[in-house]
Amino acid sequence: MLQYPELKSQGTDLLSQFASLWGRLDYQDVKERLAEIESELARPGAWDRPEKLTPVLREKRTLEARLEMYDALDAARRDAEEWLEMAREDQSTEILEALDEQLNLLSRRLQGTELATLLSGPEDKTPAIMEIHSGAGGVESQDWAEMLLRMYTRWAEARGFTVAVMDHLPGEEAGIKSVTLTIEGLYAYGLLKGETGIHRLIRISPFDASGRRHTSFASVAVFPDIEQDIEIDIREEDLRIDVFRASGPGGQHVNRTNSAIRITHLPTNIVVQCQNEKSQVKNKATAMKVLKARLYERELQKIEEAKRADHATKDAIGFGSQIRTYTLQPYRLVKDHRSDTETANVDAVLDGDLDDLIRGQLLHAHAGKKA
Repeated sequence: MLQYPELKSQGTDLLSQFASLWGRLDYQDVKERLAEIESELARPGAWDRPEKLTPVLREKRTLEARLEMYDALDAARRDAEEWLEMAREDQSTEILEALDEQLNLLSRRLQGTELATLLSGPEDKTPAIMEIHSGAGGVESQDWAEMLLRMYTRWAEARGFTVAVMDHLPGEEAGIKSVTLTIEGLYAYGLLKGETGIHRLIRISPFDASGRRHTSFASVAVFPDIEQDIEIDIREEDLRIDVFRASGPGGQHVNRTNSAIRITHLPTNIVVQCQNEKSQVKNKATAMKVLKARLYERELQKIEEAKRADHATKDAIGFGSQIRTYTLQPYRLVKDHRSDTETANVDAVLDGDLDDLIRGQLLHAHAGKKA
């Protein structure tokens, strides 16, 4: 249990950080833009063509979530100041414990808001589409891919994000060969974009009767779930659409009909598929959504590569570029090889506690852009 002088020093430092950060936030701009949108939606006839309001309503939800984050930070600051004042007069155990808890909350709010200031790209605030693919190694890598699916699902749910499975291909014995998810929440893509790359697991295999240590690989790719008004030119003649029977769990109807869709974009050889819906039409619409997101991400990467042409030391993103290692044997450590962020609490990470790793990579990437 920390004593009052230490808590006071910690509180003073956090309040100083708050003052510095608060002065850089666009709080007033967000409030003014929200007022403009609400005025626009209140005009007579504004709802006559609701489909035209989709971008406006999405912006409104994003701004409301951002304002809620700012207000939560300010509330944590006010509560911390009140508990510091109470602790100055009464340094009982109960008061100091409450102060310690409030300072920890303020610290978490500061970190979360600080990350939001680093996510300034137009696509950062969008939902994310995540693909996880097992690497070579059969059941070992397929089990590792399923562990990553669980890790990201738990991380998203802990933040109040919504997770939906769009495509799921199970392994023959255990785990998964691949899965495609949508993760919806404020800054979902911005927070997760740094997870793209190869994830390596070192452990004693539960599938090896001899108890030998194995190394498994799985790839993660993250794309922005882009707004419908962003123009991506997809011509019908550039598409090959294959219809096939869905596999794996999904009910008798799904497995009896040719409802699954696979779309190949011929100019880029990008292949997407969806088989989770009973309707072929719905599966095609979902597959087209993923294709559009992947083509958009491809264009973003071209622009980013052009900007970084002079940075020869920049790591390539793609299969084979190992970004993080999760070691369970002979010692326990998770290490991000880009930011050098590491933690020995492997179980917490695999249970979805990714915030420190994500924060470390975002700060590392931000520093690289400024260099």
